[in-house]
Amino acid sequence: MGFIGRFLITTLAVIIAAYLLPGIELKNNFTPLVVALVLGLLNTFIRPVLVFLSMPITLVTFGLFLLVINTIIIKFTSGIVESFHVESWWAAFWFSIVLSLVTFVLESLIGKARES
Repeated sequence: MGFIGRFLITTLAVIIAAYLLPGIELKNNFTPLVVALVLGLLNTFIRPVLVFLSMPITLVTFGLFLLVINTIIIKFTSGIVESFHVESWWAAFWFSIVLSLVTFVLESLIGKARES
């Protein structure tokens, strides 16, 4: 799946996660596209640095600290995109989990559709 496919899946996942969770606000219809783009850029350039710097604590917590890194990335995205508001750290935490699950499900469904 190419960049455009992943971008569209992430955009749809942002819409679904924001709809399901309280404390997440998308102020207009263009916002999910911008959020997906910013998340993609942050996950490409900033997340690897954070993962590398937090490697000792990530190993001690058996990888659970990666959830904290995901939450930081979501809050950082909220700070960058003015029309995307995340109310609290817990909202960002649950948003990152729901976003990951929805993205996984959508990619699985599209993968199965391509096979048939």
